[in-house]
Amino acid sequence: MNYLAVLFPLSLRQVKSILIMLGMIFFTLSGFTAQSVKESIPETSFFIPSGKFQENTNMQSFAIFEEAAKNREAFWAKQAECLEWFHTWDKVLEWNPPYAKWFVGGKLNACYNCLDRHIKTPVRKKIALIWEGERGEERSITYEELYKEVNKFSNVLKNFGVEKGDKVAIYLPMVPEAVVAMLSCARIGAVHTVIFAGFSADSLKDRIIDAEAKLLITADGGFRKGKIVPLKEITDLALEEASSVENVVVLKHTGHSVAMRDQRDYWYDELMNNALPECPPKVMDAEDVLYILYTSGTTGKPKGIIHTTGGYMVGTTMTTRWVFDIKPDDIYWCTADIGWVTGHSYVVYGPLSNGMTQLLYEGVPDFPERNRFWKLIEKYRVTILYTAPTAIRTFMKWGEEWPQGCNLSSLRLLGSVGEPINPEAWMWYYNHIGQRKCPIVDTWWQTETGSIMIAPIPDLTALKPGSATKPLPGIDVAIVDDHGHPQSSGFLVITSPWPSMLRGIHNDPVRYEETYWKKWDGVYYFTGDGAKKDDDGYFWLSGRVDDVINVSGHRLGTMEIESALIDYHGVAEAAVVAIAHSIKGQAIVAFVILKDGINLHTELENELKQHVAKKIGAIARPEKILFVGNLPKTRSGKIMRRLLRDIAEGRIAGDTTTLSDPSIIEQIKEKYQEE
Repeated sequence: MNYLAVLFPLSLRQVKSILIMLGMIFFTLSGFTAQSVKESIPETSFFIPSGKFQENTNMQSFAIFEEAAKNREAFWAKQAECLEWFHTWDKVLEWNPPYAKWFVGGKLNACYNCLDRHIKTPVRKKIALIWEGERGEERSITYEELYKEVNKFSNVLKNFGVEKGDKVAIYLPMVPEAVVAMLSCARIGAVHTVIFAGFSADSLKDRIIDAEAKLLITADGGFRKGKIVPLKEITDLALEEASSVENVVVLKHTGHSVAMRDQRDYWYDELMNNALPECPPKVMDAEDVLYILYTSGTTGKPKGIIHTTGGYMVGTTMTTRWVFDIKPDDIYWCTADIGWVTGHSYVVYGPLSNGMTQLLYEGVPDFPERNRFWKLIEKYRVTILYTAPTAIRTFMKWGEEWPQGCNLSSLRLLGSVGEPINPEAWMWYYNHIGQRKCPIVDTWWQTETGSIMIAPIPDLTALKPGSATKPLPGIDVAIVDDHGHPQSSGFLVITSPWPSMLRGIHNDPVRYEETYWKKWDGVYYFTGDGAKKDDDGYFWLSGRVDDVINVSGHRLGTMEIESALIDYHGVAEAAVVAIAHSIKGQAIVAFVILKDGINLHTELENELKQHVAKKIGAIARPEKILFVGNLPKTRSGKIMRRLLRDIAEGRIAGDTTTLSDPSIIEQIKEKYQEE
């Protein structure tokens, strides 16, 4: 590396920053622990890991950032060459705010780029997926074997009449067949919508109906903490009202007996035994839809986020390379479930398009003991770990003795995803999991953005514990106030289109425009997150500014939870807010008004919690429910959740002048403090 070329043009601020970095290295080498450092890391302090990581990084200069800044379209066109195209695009970007088309006229196939192009190289013999089940079952699948499985299942789908543009719902646990199902849909041009296997029958039903899914892929069940999750039974309940589904493919996973409806339900293994071994990939336009993924919003109805093929594949492929500094011998593990966007972008499409080897694990981190994750890292020699701050805070709570009992020396890079990571958790992660030698890539992005937007480049970007650092090359973000004026603290917005951006909300263009673009008349994309930028240009995310609650990295709409509460026979009205939680990031507090004549008994709170879990899923279960006589509302009838958050967080209530009855705040506050 030419150090003179890097150091010569440095400004005084940059020189000062380097000195601060060296100071932080001294702290680390001097044996400072996370506990001793956590309170002494101001936002102006930089931190870089010690060791020789930077000598082998893929990106060793800021030239790529400069290239992107000079000509964004030319930059992204160059990055698109990372994929194999059947036909090159005619135009890089067609931007008619708020609608974008990237690589217009280009033809490709996402599955082809994840599998077929590797089959022509030695990568075909490389392990693509290492899978371990909760009970300890093991499977290793090469790229060649995965290619064969996907070809066969593609023919299974075609035999059911699934064609380009048809919607296929996937409701599976974390098993290799979930990856096979997604890639098979992509291969034949079908649109997949993956539904988290922890969702209830109602949540499954709503998503199937909105997507108008023609076929559903599920399993007889999944495993969680030694118990069977009855996925087939949940599916049957959902399909009582979801009439668009014509056929159901059922994977034998748990082996327990399930009901199979004649002429509708079919066993996965029997279909695969009779499937033809070859299925040519469908030639897809760059703007053909790849998948729809549902995410919660501020209304009771989840939003079906649309992602297309070309731009999404460019975004996920390149950000995987940049952020994770991938190497041919890496064993990569993203702990996200296949049902969330992280599972789409950084379990399936990003890693496989780059020919990586990755670990899939079906179970939870504390079964049978709290060292399960660390044992998996030791066993498979994992080199890159990408997990959520929620999990890290849980590990902190359990204690460092669990990871200390395992050999984690194979790790070379750590990642964080799902929500902002607090400095204390960052330092614990660095010290106890990374063993003071692994850089941490704290990533900010969303279901809507498709790929990572803000993150450090290891080991090029100096790190600040708690900051996602700066935008990636070709990504333009800003912080503005209500009027769209640049500020150091305010709303995080994206100021230019990017390849992997969402293309809309399924069946709801009005909602798409109002949710993401209306606030500043289409000038900026509104992320819904708050942020601040320090004097060094580093971004510090503060979380949601709308009525969406982020529980353990899972976004849940307040309206969706409130609707589930009101569905209970004794509830007249409900309001839901988020409070800070040391493990989950945010937890749910519900304020509930009971119907007249309903008695408040000791078991009612628990009954309501169970009801919400049944309607939506366990992740939506409220932490606390407070029964009140009224809710703070404006004269127009709008519930002032901001004031309820103030009460729940123990703050002095803000402006109450718009309330129809300001005395309600004191009544609720007194009752909340009594509980």
